Amino acid sequence: MMKARLTEEQIIGILQEHEAGAKCADLSRRHGMSEGTFCAWKAK
Repeated sequence: MMKARLTEEQIIGILQEHEAGAKCADLSRRHGMSEGTFCAWKAK
């Protein structure tokens, strides 16, 4: 099984940045993930 690149705490931090007003595309670019991954995290 593959290990996740980011910990749960890091994912929560990224989602909180989004809630604070950061755009999804900017966050994806800054943290090196796809927008689809971000949407999957948000859905959880």
